[in-house]
Amino acid sequence: MMPARGNEAAPPATFQPGTGNAFAFAAFNALSFQMVLGSPMILYAKSLGASSFTLGLIAGMLPLLVVLQIPAAGFVDRLGCKRFVVAGWGARSVFIALLVFVPLDVLPLGDGGRLAAVLVLLFLFNAVRGVSSCGWLPWISGVVPPPLRGRYLATEAGVVNLASIAAFALAALVLGEGAGPGRFSALFAFSLLMAVASVAALARIPGAPALPPAALRARPGFREMWRLRAFRRVLITNAWASLAAGGVVTFVVAFLRGRLEMPERSVLLLTSLMFVGGALNQFLLRRALDRFGSKPVMGAAFCLWVVAMALWAGLAGGLLPAGAALAAALMVAIGLANSLMNLANVRLAMVVIPDLGRSYYFAFFSVVGSLVLGLAPVLWGAFLDLFASSRREFGGFELNAHSALFAIMAALFVAALASSRALEEPDAENLDRLVGTALSRSRIRYWLRFWFRSTPRP
Repeated sequence: MMPARGNEAAPPATFQPGTGNAFAFAAFNALSFQMVLGSPMILYAKSLGASSFTLGLIAGMLPLLVVLQIPAAGFVDRLGCKRFVVAGWGARSVFIALLVFVPLDVLPLGDGGRLAAVLVLLFLFNAVRGVSSCGWLPWISGVVPPPLRGRYLATEAGVVNLASIAAFALAALVLGEGAGPGRFSALFAFSLLMAVASVAALARIPGAPALPPAALRARPGFREMWRLRAFRRVLITNAWASLAAGGVVTFVVAFLRGRLEMPERSVLLLTSLMFVGGALNQFLLRRALDRFGSKPVMGAAFCLWVVAMALWAGLAGGLLPAGAALAAALMVAIGLANSLMNLANVRLAMVVIPDLGRSYYFAFFSVVGSLVLGLAPVLWGAFLDLFASSRREFGGFELNAHSALFAIMAALFVAALASSRALEEPDAENLDRLVGTALSRSRIRYWLRFWFRSTPRP
């Protein structure tokens, strides 16, 4: 007798043909934007005499201009996600092409004029990016089946981190000891080539299925989106996390360079270790994120953040020895914790956001986190300037501006961890089971077995 059709097992979910181009896009895009938004651009602006405020402005443009997703959300569904994003990424490449000529003597600009040109072009670059990125999450949510989203996000994160490591190595090789204008121009030209390659890969990703007419007409307002409890709780947790994480890398680098007086090359190499930590998620979360859900992974990320920032506070306060080995381990921990948090956060948003009006929901989700992420460094920078000369001893621990800041960040991650307990996610496992499974599959279980067997019982 043939089995009933309703009892037949559903076929396993698979990626659509061509989805692999998304990983090629992620690699080329990372190689491109690390040159024009990362350390090479900061070093070039610094060579032009940029002030700390100007450097902060360059660093904050990317997250702050994500606010442009709100007015852009109404056009995404009408034009189609793929068409919208490809057009935006193509327009971005134009501004990178113009950046190539800024360091050269094509125009009679002084350092002030070149710096002004850099700021204008970066503003336009980030503005176009802010608008066009509105279609990315709705697009990829429609292309990748729900059971495979965690695997996709973990693989994408691994690709981005590996490409970022390569970008840092190339930048260090090209700039060397003495970075002249021609070398910066060469890096920007490389960024342009990678941007063109990323657009080509982007165009080969399959398009998302067409939405029904009801979804196209749906335009939820802010109050309606806020009333969706599961979505609201994601926003609140995201805001706590963004406030804590905003500026961590900037002020850790400033601490290493200023307080510990590490040479710039050592600081750059230590910073690149964050991407090593982020790349570890390719091995840790390739299947675990889909199996256990986003909530326990996010909880584990916040726990790691708390420990890492508490250790940075101890290092800044003199409780821990100031050495390159400890700093390297903490940079890897920051990269791992940040990647865990971001992957779980995006996947959870994909789960709780409804299909009706999804472009508006994703835009609101991105804007809330990015605004806090962009404003946090300004707040923490003002805090450091205000208490720069304050120092007090407490039993071998020096409470100074940096140790206080890192302690505050650790406390904010505790608040984010508490907030994450209220998150809603269907079919998610709990954190205890996730940790138990991780330990049972690790060699540490042999040590734990020996410990419990040798421990006296009452």
